[in-house]
Amino acid sequence: MGRRLGRECLYVPSCRTGLYVALRHWCPPGGRVLMSPVNDDVIFFVVLAAGLRPVQAPLNAGDGSIDTAAVPDSVWRGLSAVITTNLYGNPDPVPELRARCDQLGIPLIEDAAHAIGSEVARRPVGTFGDASVFSLSKHTGAKTGGFLAVADPALRPALERARDELLEPARLSAEISYGLRPYAEAGVRGLRLVRAARATQRLLGLEEREDIRMELRPGELKQAMSAAPALADFHSWIRVDMHDYRLRPGGLRLRRTQRLLTRLDHRLAAHLAGTRRLSATEWALPRPGPAQPLFRVPLLVEDRDAAIAALARRRITVGYLYDPPLDAYAGEVFTDPSPAPAPAAWFARHALPVDPLRAEQVISVLTELRARPARPPGRAETAPPTQGEHGV
Repeated sequence: MGRRLGRECLYVPSCRTGLYVALRHWCPPGGRVLMSPVNDDVIFFVVLAAGLRPVQAPLNAGDGSIDTAAVPDSVWRGLSAVITTNLYGNPDPVPELRARCDQLGIPLIEDAAHAIGSEVARRPVGTFGDASVFSLSKHTGAKTGGFLAVADPALRPALERARDELLEPARLSAEISYGLRPYAEAGVRGLRLVRAARATQRLLGLEEREDIRMELRPGELKQAMSAAPALADFHSWIRVDMHDYRLRPGGLRLRRTQRLLTRLDHRLAAHLAGTRRLSATEWALPRPGPAQPLFRVPLLVEDRDAAIAALARRRITVGYLYDPPLDAYAGEVFTDPSPAPAPAAWFARHALPVDPLRAEQVISVLTELRARPARPPGRAETAPPTQGEHGV
């Protein structure tokens, strides 16, 4: 990954751990951090755990990227840092954000969990910020690991020490579970027991999210914030969907991750082909510039619940939904709301993030459903782009 980015890269057990290390290094406690309100709530809790105040940015309704022009000057002046999201692999306007951060003398941190392989101005996402964090559980399918990339190689020793202070010892039981998981999941899929398995998890209390957003628990959250910065006090929120997020990796994890990483270019090529195919449909908005190998392609549909149900009947799961936006989810007690919340709310309600590797099946289901495309308010209808002409 260092060769890909031309940057010093430090392995971390998860993207969320890498982001916490970066925030603690670059941001003084009590600082204010601009971030996207259409983002995983885990990232929101990582920001709080670092002792920082999240400030929700206005977004472009068409693709969920940060709308830099809509951020008031009064907000810019009060910031300690900016975090990009690069939602689903679609890049935020990072050159503009980089220029703003340089003017203000604050760090830019790129969350590139969805964006291995995405580029801006012929540069990889993750090469603009003071630091960037990546997830190896996304495009590679490793379901573990990530890395922190930094512009200044001299910072590696300090960041490595900060990482090591957070790590929990490797556990044999966790390694065995990790090694068996792909076979168990393949068996469940092959026997068409996915719904039964999820119902069993809910019955046993093992499924931690009943809704898209996890339970906020305001009283407990206020108590945790009184101890911030302190990752351990936020463990019950940050561990959701990945209990091993701080686990020191064993040999099995590292070998499997390394093996999957060697296939990354092949995987990115497949994501790019699927993105181009989906970009040519009526449910996609045209976007200038070359297509990106998106992790998920956010199609825009009027009745998303109906689309999700129709896809589920064909065993196509829709994940990575971030609705409602974080300011509506957490409220003004825990975050500064966006100065222009409507575009983010519209995008969060209509975005249908689908796996580009299943492009043909998704198109077949939505066509059969006669799903109506959604268009942001005030945006005129446009013909779908020629395949491969635009990203999403």
